Amino acid sequence: MKIVIPGGSGQVGRLLAQAWGDAHEVHVLSRSAQGLHHWDGESLGPWAELLEDADVVINLAGRTVDCRYNDRNLRQMMDSRVRSTRVVGEAIAACARPPRLWLQMSTATIYAHSLDRPNDERSGRIGGWEPDAPVYWKHSIDIALAWERELELALVPDCVRKVALRTAMVMTPEPGGVFSVLRRMAQPLRPGWRSSARWRCRRTPSCCSRAATCCRAGCRRRALPFRTPSGARPSGTCSPSPER
Repeated sequence: MKIVIPGGSGQVGRLLAQAWGDAHEVHVLSRSAQGLHHWDGESLGPWAELLEDADVVINLAGRTVDCRYNDRNLRQMMDSRVRSTRVVGEAIAACARPPRLWLQMSTATIYAHSLDRPNDERSGRIGGWEPDAPVYWKHSIDIALAWERELELALVPDCVRKVALRTAMVMTPEPGGVFSVLRRMAQPLRPGWRSSARWRCRRTPSCCSRAATCCRAGCRRRALPFRTPSGARPSGTCSPSPER
């Protein structure tokens, strides 16, 4: 397969490129362009030609959320997601031979906090209205809604299947990932943690492979049993049994 990964220089993008690089033609788009294809995440350019005859586009672009939620960072989180999704849609729409599948990164943060029922793709409750919820929860959900709305509004050919990947944290042993952050948070609570083997990322194989497994399953299937009014389909990749 020919796979194009906008925003693929981050943690999840590297996992996918490593998983598929030997068996498939993988093209990674990055703003840094260090040995990769360059794009700015906002405007069309030579990178858009890579989408011709591609089998799948996996857009992972978006500013990291590992930061303080001040006005400047929140605006960057919103703009980087909405604008990159918009320009990927424009690039697909301009293709003479567009990719048959567009996997668009999203977030499971879109769901309401719940302890009494699961949130799945069919009946999950969208959050933002919970009483006594921290203000920054609403900011995150607003970003998630705008992110998926841009996917839904994208005017791509009917042959292109759109899927929103509602993903949670992906564990990896690589420095700087989610597990590294969690381990730093636990440091004051666990004396002698540095020498304890129990602080290794035991879930890494399953967590890292799930991202590739869900994307691979999405590439193989031609349809999901339901869709939003616009034709975009959500997939809860962090659930025990995600729709694919």
